[in-house]
Amino acid sequence: MSFKFRGGPAIIITAAFIGPGTITLCVLAGVQNGFSLLWAMMLSIFITIVIQNTTARISFTTRKGLAESLLLQASNPIVKFLLGTLLISAIFIGNAAYEAGNLTGALVGIQALTPGLDFYFGTSFYFLPILVGSLVAVLIALGSHKLLKNILIGIVLLMSISFVLTAILTQPNVMEVLRGMFIPSFNSKDTLTIVGILGTTVVPYNLFLHAALVKDESLSLQALRLDTVFAVSLGGLVSLSIIICAAALQGQSIQSATDLGLALAPLYGDFAPVLMSLGFFAAGVTSAITAPMAAAFVVCECFGWRSNSWGYKSTALLVLACGILFSSLQIKPIEVIRFAQITNGILLPVVGFFILILINNSRLMRGQTARLGLNVLLFSIEFFFLFLGVKSLGLIF
Repeated sequence: MSFKFRGGPAIIITAAFIGPGTITLCVLAGVQNGFSLLWAMMLSIFITIVIQNTTARISFTTRKGLAESLLLQASNPIVKFLLGTLLISAIFIGNAAYEAGNLTGALVGIQALTPGLDFYFGTSFYFLPILVGSLVAVLIALGSHKLLKNILIGIVLLMSISFVLTAILTQPNVMEVLRGMFIPSFNSKDTLTIVGILGTTVVPYNLFLHAALVKDESLSLQALRLDTVFAVSLGGLVSLSIIICAAALQGQSIQSATDLGLALAPLYGDFAPVLMSLGFFAAGVTSAITAPMAAAFVVCECFGWRSNSWGYKSTALLVLACGILFSSLQIKPIEVIRFAQITNGILLPVVGFFILILINNSRLMRGQTARLGLNVLLFSIEFFFLFLGVKSLGLIF
């Protein structure tokens, strides 16, 4: 029997984890370390594929979102309340804090593409976040999940083409690139960068977002697996391309994708900064759409609301509104982001532990529990999550 591939929900996960923060971190990794940390991105993509596919498998079998399944495992009302509080705190408050960064990334891309336009319109108020945020709000309020997926597919393709073409323009040494991808090497001073690369790719809220989208999908489990491999690998290609672009300017003072584009212009032509700015804009917009979606799904599952209810759209729009406010007033919500980092650092190993329990629950999985090989992988990933959580908390405290 022939198998025909049809795109599923995983492309939204790609849209979610390739945001301005991921791009900036990849730029810094390339500028500071050249090709030597490409292996860290390869490792993070592999881990993301394994954990996202496991989450999708649980949701496909149970026809429940991940937050729903997690809360069902807690029989004690106090434990259930504490777990629900942690989920809402980490996902809702965290995404509300990071939404300002998502919008700001999109704005930086627009400003680079339209240098002659003044978005203050003769006042002291910055109107561009409201303009971009209003567009995102309309898509969230009026668009179905299918429409949003199609829009995100288009933007992700734009982002992919932009960064991959820019990487090709730099004409990297293929053998050095391959060596960096498959032969791990690093110094102790690179630890923070490696943790950052892994932490911005393996994101807790993407697990909840993927599960919420899968539970209503009509695709087969095989198709969902292929969908995840393709979509996450595409995101990995984008991230690798950004590191390769930045490696062309190793040692220079570069802080963002737009800085990188401007620095590449004398070497590779004016097309480079345009491509980088388009990619940065696309990354900001996709994350600005997916972060409110993920927060809304988690809140709905915790309170038992339907995903097409007023509660879903209100929650998503509230997250977006926080981002618009912070971005318009150019406020850096440091304490809120600090809190979000703490809760995410705690949440990732907690969720990883529960995923191990869920995938091995024979009754819940209807006999389709994980085999030995997958369990070994998941246990290894859980130890990594614990390490990542400890490191993340160490950076904060």
